This record gives sequence, structure tokens and C-alpha cells, in this order.
Amino acid sequence: MPPANGASIATMGWESDGKRSVFAEYKGKVLVLDFYATWCAPCRDSVPHLIGLQKKYEDKGLVVVGLNVGGPGDDQEVPAFAQELGIQYTLAMPDEDLVTFLLADEDAIPQTFVFDRQGRLVERFIGFGSETGKHIDAAVETGLQTQAP
Repeated sequence: MPPANGASIATMGWESDGKRSVFAEYKGKVLVLDFYATWCAPCRDSVPHLIGLQKKYEDKGLVVVGLNVGGPGDDQEVPAFAQELGIQYTLAMPDEDLVTFLLADEDAIPQTFVFDRQGRLVERFIGFGSETGKHIDAAVETGLQTQAP
């Protein structure tokens, strides 16, 4: 990730169903931010894992948010994408400053960021392959072990 240049991730966020959320609202939760596009095959491969992760850990404070970075018009494809894959977690459009902050040094997708209850990055994953799910699970479990602020 690039340096913050004085910016705070706490005030960066996303919009879903007309509601704006910011990173700071999730202190005390383990937050998984997944940058995806509806046309991205590895992104589609990662969705079932993220669905399972949300179901397994939501009662322990895990929140998964899918952030669409698919380019012009891809946001129009999100409802069909969510229905096709059975996505129950939040799907949103990220603020441009959040995209710039987290993806400035590498824009390949999917990119999955796991933050602990304190809002600290546990681990960043670029791409999704046969072993990635296990590593994401381990990062989430690490995040869940941290104390809430």
C-alpha cells in the first residue's frame, strides 16, 4: 500500500443503496474489503469463499464488503452478479480516494484486505487461487483474536 500522504483511511468509504459508510464505523469488527469486477473470473472464483466466510464468522464480528472497481457500466451488472452468485454480504461502490489509497501500487483484482478489530491491516491478498482461501481464513482468525478498541 502507498503511504497515506496525510490522508486517513478512517474517513474513506463506500456507498451502498444510497447509504455512505466509512472505514471508522467498523472499529470493533473484523472488516474484509474485497475489490472486484463482475467480469473478472478470479473475482467470481473468490465469491463462494467470501460468502462462506461471512456465514461462518458474522456472529463473531466479521463484515465482508465487496467493492466494485469494474469500470464504466460495471455497476449496472452488480444486481445480476449478486443474484447469480447468491451474494448476501454488502456490495458497494468505493470512494475514489479509497481505491487510490489501497490499490495505487497494484491494481490487479481481486484484491482482498483483512483488517482487525483495531482497524489495522492484517493481510492483503492479490488474486485468488487454490490456496488463497486458507490464507484469508487465517488472516480473519488473526483479526478476530484482537481486542476491540
